[in-house]
Amino acid sequence: MPDRSHHRRGGFTLVELLVVIAIIGLLVALLLPAIQASRESARRSSCTNNLRQIGTAAQNFHGVHGSFPVGAESREYAANPTNPWTFYRWSSLAHLTPFLEDSNVYNSLNLKVPLYTGPTSTPGPENARGVALVVPVFLCPSDHGQRVSANFGPTNYAACAGSGTGGGSPHDADGVFYVNSETSIQQITDGTSHTALVSESLLGYPEGGPLARDVQRDYKFVLSAPLSDTNCQNTPQWNISNGRGFSWASGEFRCALYNHFYLPNENVPDCIGVQLGGGLSMVYTPFGRRAARSNHAGGVNLLLADGSVRFVRDAIDPALWRGLSTRDGGEVDESAD
Repeated sequence: MPDRSHHRRGGFTLVELLVVIAIIGLLVALLLPAIQASRESARRSSCTNNLRQIGTAAQNFHGVHGSFPVGAESREYAANPTNPWTFYRWSSLAHLTPFLEDSNVYNSLNLKVPLYTGPTSTPGPENARGVALVVPVFLCPSDHGQRVSANFGPTNYAACAGSGTGGGSPHDADGVFYVNSETSIQQITDGTSHTALVSESLLGYPEGGPLARDVQRDYKFVLSAPLSDTNCQNTPQWNISNGRGFSWASGEFRCALYNHFYLPNENVPDCIGVQLGGGLSMVYTPFGRRAARSNHAGGVNLLLADGSVRFVRDAIDPALWRGLSTRDGGEVDESAD
């Protein structure tokens, strides 16, 4: 009979198979973080490019009009003098739409009428379609990218109203953008390379989603203004509708306006208030302490008034962060990343 002592049956033993599976699992565990980091790097680069496009649009707007657009509009509506002035509310992003590549958005808007023309927070019929459009350049790919409100297109990007002093007032703020602002480059005496124009902020949860009291995505609400440490800390009320960034068309602190009262991604909930008196010219004015926030590891992208974009770390010195927010505060910026 033939000698089979030096022959073994082909194939893997169970032990060998388990070793191979373990090695594959280890390789996958090592590769996944690198793949995820690479994807996030691409998303952060795309976010930076979005901000550059917004910066180019802002510069072109300035070239045509001699100033940057308003942060938010507030004025009498002649067709209905009882309409609260702040219901005009068109944001800087809305005013920049003619200078962005998507002309369909601008052609769908009528900025001569208020964003809200009645007692409810719904757009008038002439603007309902336009403000509901989702504009890709207004969305950071690192966020969930979904609608926050059914009636509006969302935004991750917001214009800087300054340091947030004065109780978070949107009027006569110390940044480039505020209610009825028309800030020119000549008025930015701190220098355009040292002054914030636009940054990013996380979207709230989609409409009907959880009220998680998530510091990064939800905000506290105060039925008074101006804001203070006391009323923001003590209010038990969180938003239950119209989450962060729900509308790129609206120039309010929940949407297309922010300030540097808090550090980037600070572990403190944003605080929004509303003025309930003051006559038609002031009633329903939104006040806010709204931070720049992102899903990028360790910081946020920041568009400066000269059109450049830098990445600002969460751990930036508070005085430097405040200094970047003002147009003529006289601060010296040493925060280059």
